[in-house]
Amino acid sequence: MADSPAKRHLTRVRAALEAARRAPHELMAGATAYEQHMAMLQQDRLRLKQVQSDQGKAELKRQMLPAYSSYVAGVIEAGNGAADEVVTTVLVWCIDVGDYDEALRIAEYALKHRLAMPDRFARTTGCLVAEEIAEAALKAQRLGEAFEARVLDRAAALTADQDMPDEVRAKLHLALGRALLASGTDEAPPAAVDLEAGIAHLRRAIDLHSSCGGKKDLERAERLLKKHAVSPPANAGGGNG
Repeated sequence: MADSPAKRHLTRVRAALEAARRAPHELMAGATAYEQHMAMLQQDRLRLKQVQSDQGKAELKRQMLPAYSSYVAGVIEAGNGAADEVVTTVLVWCIDVGDYDEALRIAEYALKHRLAMPDRFARTTGCLVAEEIAEAALKAQRLGEAFEARVLDRAAALTADQDMPDEVRAKLHLALGRALLASGTDEAPPAAVDLEAGIAHLRRAIDLHSSCGGKKDLERAERLLKKHAVSPPANAGGGNG
């Protein structure tokens, strides 16, 4: 049976049942669905090693990811937080291919249950999620491309209580500040709420890491706020007596 809807459903159900039987932080090793997907993951990693281009690797991951989606969905649906290298690897791959909504959905599960990243990633899960999404946003912004503020806002909310270097959290605040301000120009600023929030994020980024690169962004945003602030009418609150 090819990768049919029935097969995907069976995979999801089996993954959910097996994940539900595992206690928090217990290994998923030995579970049928997990072992099947780990074997597939090992083969896919070998394929990725044959590709030198980062863009080429990302495209290959994009082709590979659908094969893992039913398994990951089942684990998230019923899992208790057992150690699962398939889930954490798919989380990273989703970021790599720009599927940030799915990455953050998986990250919510991983952070809730304190899933650790495989040793090769050398970072905590919270740090990795914050930094990789921030880096993707900053890269897009340097190229003049839009990056959705809601994605950064969600990443910031999910990782707010996670321990990480100040420089990493500064990147996330910097990217979010820039994203909120990106829709405006000197003549037509962003909505006041976005302008004020963007300034707050830029200030926080600079406070966390003074060399984060946000000082010019902050200066421009503060000029915009001052320039477009609405002054009250001269007779506001008064009458003719």
